[in-house]
Formats: sequence, C-alpha cells, structure tokens
Amino acid sequence: MQDKKNLYTFFYGAGLFLAVTVIFFSLKTNLMAENINNKKIKVFSATTGKLIEVDTVYRTNDEWKKILTLEQFKVTRLKGTERPFSGQCPLPKKGKEGIYRCVGCDNDLFAYSTKFESGTGWPSFFEPVSMRNIKTEEDRSLFMARTEVLCARCDAHLGHVFDDGLALSGKRYCINAAALKFFETQKIFYDNISMTKKADFAAGCFWGIEAAFRKLKGVVSTRVGYAGGNYKNPTYKEVCSGKTGHAETVEVEYDPNVISYYQLLDVFWKIHDPTTLNRQGPDVGEQYRSVIFYRSEEEKQAAEGSKAKLKKSGVYKSLIVTEIVFFSEFYPAEEYHQQYYEKKGIRGCPFSNER
Repeated sequence: MQDKKNLYTFFYGAGLFLAVTVIFFSLKTNLMAENINNKKIKVFSATTGKLIEVDTVYRTNDEWKKILTLEQFKVTRLKGTERPFSGQCPLPKKGKEGIYRCVGCDNDLFAYSTKFESGTGWPSFFEPVSMRNIKTEEDRSLFMARTEVLCARCDAHLGHVFDDGLALSGKRYCINAAALKFFETQKIFYDNISMTKKADFAAGCFWGIEAAFRKLKGVVSTRVGYAGGNYKNPTYKEVCSGKTGHAETVEVEYDPNVISYYQLLDVFWKIHDPTTLNRQGPDVGEQYRSVIFYRSEEEKQAAEGSKAKLKKSGVYKSLIVTEIVFFSEFYPAEEYHQQYYEKKGIRGCPFSNER
C-alpha cells in the first residue's frame, strides 16, 4: 500500500513539474516573440526612395504554415531549395518596372532590372535594391562554405550569393522563386550607400598604377597583386621569373555613384602605353603586359568599345596590344608592395602617358 502511495506521489510530482516547465517555456517563448516583434529596423523602400522604420516579423511555424504554401514554407522557414527550373518569376509589362518582395513580409528585395539569366535554374540578380534589406550569414551545410542570403525583416531564407555574377557587381544572388512575390511599379529607386564595385587593370609596374587610381574621387580602396596566371598563390619572385603567367595587377574598389567604369577605363589608357608588348618604360617582362580583366559581359563590351574608340582616335600609330580577358582570380601581393608610393613618399606616376 505504501509503495502505491509513493508511486502516486512520484507521478503526481513529475506531472506537476512537467506542467510548470511547459508553462514556463511557453511564457518565455511568447516573451521572446513579443520582444522580437517590438524590434524596429530601417529598410529601404524601392518605390519611394526613402528609408522607413518597420517592425521585424516573427511567427511560429504553425502561423507561417497558415499564410505560406508548402513550397514557400519549406524554402523560407526550413532553408530548403526548390528544384532547378521549377520556379518562375513574373515579369513586368512593357514600359513598367517590377520589384520582387519577400513572400513572408513584403520587404523590397530585388528589382527586375537587376535580374539576369545565369543558366543555373534559379532566378539570379546582380544586386539587391538595398544592402539594408537583406543580411548574409555563413552557411557550411552540404559540406561546403557558402554565403546564405536572408530577409533582414523576417529572417526568411532566400538563397545564396556567389562571386561569379555576370554584371558589374561581380555578384550572383541565386534566389528561390518561392521566396519572392512580384509587385509592378512605374519607377524603382536604389539605395547604393554601401554598394561598391571592383575593377582590375594591369598596366606595368603596379606601384605607380595603384598610386594613379588612388587619387581618383570615387575610388574607395585599391590592392596590388597578381592576376591572369596559371599558378596559385604566387610570390613576387615567382611572378618575376615569368613562369606563372601572371601580370602585376591593381584591384580597384570604387563607388559607381561617384565614378563610372568608363571613367576608370579612360584613366587606364592615359597612365600607360598600351602599344608596348610586355613592357612599360624600363620594365620588361610578361608580368608588365597591358590587360583589362573584365568581370562581366557589360565590362567586356565597355572595354572593347573603349579600345576601339582609342584606336580610331589616331592617338597611337602603333598597334594597341592591350589584352581584354575574363577575370578569374586575384592574388594580393606581399604587404610591402601595397600603397608603395605612399609608404616611400613618391609623387606621381613616372611612366604615365598623360595626353
């Protein structure tokens, strides 16, 4: 009899403990949800061109299931991926623009004008309407390192971003169509406050070339290094041997709202002699060749058009030997090469061809 009483007391206590625990975590979850919902963030409105303050959006999985389709829920809340070529993004009517918004919270994400065909089977964009409206996180699932793209307002999984875009940004935002909803509009604004682009040029010794680009208004930063070769992580000594195939290259990070890619090309032609094969001034060797490394089809067309225009101008009587090749990999040079002119107090670009 006593054993039964003890057993009853045990189960009663365990049940009471379980009930209290459930109530505690339920209250804690509700409190967390309330705190998340009360959090304010600023996002960019692509239809007004203004920053707006909005509430973050938090819902339980059960609540999400009531407003999303099964495919939308799988993609945005469970970080799934739709089958390639299975999702289609609506297109705006002729003469109009379109915005792709988050399917979960209506946050403006991508504009139709930044969409391009990548051949991967998923919608691809070269930049969002604002970096404020998305956030990125490291994703090491599937035994690989990738960069996940999420909605800044509701944490919806959107897709991933890669550095192989066919546009001036060099980025490919690979996004699930199930994560997007379409809104047609007359005009779209872009928030480019934190948006920069990169361009890569080889024009002889990279010390002076870097110094010339650094002086330009709109250039955010520069790095010297090696590109266009067939050897990984080359050293300066190895590049100078002529066995790696690399050219001394300057990577230019710039703000396209201040200086355009076409203006960078114009400067490139002016600061070196594009008619001397594998040579600039006293520097001789394949590493000193003249090269424009394009990151997109747009850059390629711009570079070829700029070269043809210079040839037609008659400024040079000799053949312009500048190569225009696709950018593959940039290896930063040793630290003592970076901003060399500034470190040594050298002014100007001694081998420039100012016209």
